[in-house]
Amino acid sequence: MKSRSLGVMILLGLLFAVTPGFGQEASEAELAKKTQNPVSDLISLPFQNNLNLGYGPENEVQNILNIQPVVPLSLSSDWNLITRTILPVIHTDWPIDGNGLGDLNISLFLSPAKSGKIIWGLGPVIAMPTATDDLIGSGKWSTGPTAVVLTMPGRWVVGILANHLWDFAGQSDRSHVNATLIQYFINYNLPDGWYLSSAPIITANWSADSSRDIWTVPFGGGGGKIFRIGKQPMNAQLQAFYNVEKPQVGPDWTLRFQLQFLFPK
Repeated sequence: MKSRSLGVMILLGLLFAVTPGFGQEASEAELAKKTQNPVSDLISLPFQNNLNLGYGPENEVQNILNIQPVVPLSLSSDWNLITRTILPVIHTDWPIDGNGLGDLNISLFLSPAKSGKIIWGLGPVIAMPTATDDLIGSGKWSTGPTAVVLTMPGRWVVGILANHLWDFAGQSDRSHVNATLIQYFINYNLPDGWYLSSAPIITANWSADSSRDIWTVPFGGGGGKIFRIGKQPMNAQLQAFYNVEKPQVGPDWTLRFQLQFLFPK
């Protein structure tokens, strides 16, 4: 209960730090590129829903809603600090049948305020054991490095984000955390705020019991659009991924839908 309360308090603190401005100065094209840049100066609140199909030993369904506030902070005229938080809300039929919170994940990227053709960010990532059930969380405090690099020539936004986690505290009877995440992203922006996108998340669990269970490698993509409800700019996207490599109980397919509230300065 304490870990769950800690996770909720941290999330609420980040949300209260958001001071939205609803100006329409930014065009849909500009907003699209900002949403595709993980270290842009755009405050946003994405709700990313991942529906995993063919999950578990009996090919069941798992749904993970990631609440992902992004809050950039200006440290000086030369440097920004971008905070990216992920709080998973999980419904699963296996290994438990029910709902709960997963482990809270916070990434901090130090990034130049004025970038050239190559944009980058570097910093730490930390995972906190906020899961409401042992079977949907690690039970460990973990940390490690994270980095992102990208470029935005013309209508394209192309880059890669990666991190690695090692545990340093937590329940002594739980498996060690030794995990890699790699997300490449390729976006092509079309007129009127439409865009094509492919942003699969590749993971490796180096603590897996079997070498067959280390990698999850999805392949796929989709598209999205920037639009407005009144003065509020929004970003909606839909992507589908097939796992060409996965653990024995991993899902065959993932359908990802994201709705993102945008707060340009």
